[in-house]
This record gives sequence, structure tokens and C-alpha cells, in this order.
Amino acid sequence: MKESLEAEFTAFVADRGQTLLRIAHALTGDRGAAEDLVQGALAKAYARWPRIHSDAEAYVRKIIYNDRVSLWRRIGHREVPVAEPPDRPHARRPDQEVADRMAVRAALLSLPARQRAVLVLRYLEDRSVEETAEVLGCRPGTVASQASRALAKLRDLVGDADERTYSTGGLR
Repeated sequence: MKESLEAEFTAFVADRGQTLLRIAHALTGDRGAAEDLVQGALAKAYARWPRIHSDAEAYVRKIIYNDRVSLWRRIGHREVPVAEPPDRPHARRPDQEVADRMAVRAALLSLPARQRAVLVLRYLEDRSVEETAEVLGCRPGTVASQASRALAKLRDLVGDADERTYSTGGLR
């Protein structure tokens, strides 16, 4: 690869790397898995950089989503997301904003990977139903139904989390 293209790739990673990591983390719920997902996507993008550099971010995001969905299909139901890793201590009295974020995160992690991907694309990235369907390789109706089911499940779970927080005085 030419030095100018390599410098452009390095600048892209420095500029957009954290955003890509944030998206991958929202998809996986695990920082290590997110870092692996982004690293793999960037490795694939690097190999194709001369052809994709003009629209690199969209290309890398699509790789991230497709790789995550492919992983979900391979491991299927064996993956069991948990709200908190067992080796981390629970906060004794978290600020309400932090407690709310944790409740939403836990609820998001309890969703199936495809529903999580739909929510990240639609609401974190603010993509249309059609764009989301294109990235995930499905029909717009599938995106709409997956988003509807996921949001309903989130509402139920976050409502339950709020009740637990108030009934235990913020302790978990």
C-alpha cells in the first residue's frame, strides 16, 4: 500500500476508532469482544483500503454488523448475556442516572443479538428502517418487527428494574 493511503488509514482509525468501538460495545455488551470485533473489521478494511477509502466508515460499520450477526448465528442460543460480570462488585448506592443507564444496559444485553443490532443501527446511529435492513441483509418489515419487539421487551425490563431499585433503596 502507498504511504499516503497508509497514512490515510491510520488517520481514519485515530479519528473514528472510538466511535466504531462504542458501536461494537453496544452490539456485544463486552469491551473485549467489541475490541476484537473492531480489530477484525479494521483488518478487513485495511486489505481493501485502496478501493474503499472514500466511504470507509460505512464499509467498516457494515463489516462490524455482519461479523456480529455471523457470530450470533454460529453460536446461537449458547451465548447468555449477563447484566454484570460476577467478578465486579455491585455499587452500593448509585446515582439515579447511573442506575438508569445500568438498567437500560442490562435490558439491552438481555435481547437477542439481532434485536440489539437493529436497536443500535436505528436509534444509536439514527439510521432509517431501509438502511438498517440493507446493513443487516434483511427486509424492512423484519427490521420494524424486530425493533418493535425489542423496544417492548426493553420497556418491560427497565420498568422491572426501576421497581427493584426503588424497593431495595437503590441496592442491587
